[in-house]
Amino acid sequence: MADVTWPGEELVAAAQRGDTASISALVARSNPHVQRFARTLCPSPQDAEDAAQEALIVLYRRIGTLRASAALASWMFRIVRNECVRRMRREPQVREVPDGLAASAEEDVLRRLDAERVAAAIGALPADQRRVLIMRDVQGRSGRTVARALGASVPAMKSRLHRARATVRRELEGTVDGRR
Repeated sequence: MADVTWPGEELVAAAQRGDTASISALVARSNPHVQRFARTLCPSPQDAEDAAQEALIVLYRRIGTLRASAALASWMFRIVRNECVRRMRREPQVREVPDGLAASAEEDVLRRLDAERVAAAIGALPADQRRVLIMRDVQGRSGRTVARALGASVPAMKSRLHRARATVRRELEGTVDGRR
């Protein structure tokens, strides 16, 4: 089974100090997580691949600007989200849909807007809720693993996850009903 943990704080701290080997290891060990974020947030596999690559370049170049070594996952999620949103704001392009028919520009725009709203709703969550939602729903970690990583009981983790999901759901329903 693949390693589902983010690189440790020691590796992040060494990378922040400019250690080249640590920076390379950090980028390599962050890659699967960044790819997973991008596939979840971007409207197409091509955009996801490009967004992930851009995010890893930012990580490589700007790791020294990360304030807290424990905040790597949140920082990378924001970078990927911003890159996916930036790509969605480009002029809509017609993309192939699975059945081989060309999607309309309108369908493409709607799909991109949906992904942008989901990313914005997740990004607006309080840090503890965003972290549990990302770990459980985006990364696909088990409830026990998430609870252990958060230093919380399984019921406490479930409560945070429920609040996070409910907040995202309300935000998404509000954007549809309120036409934000």
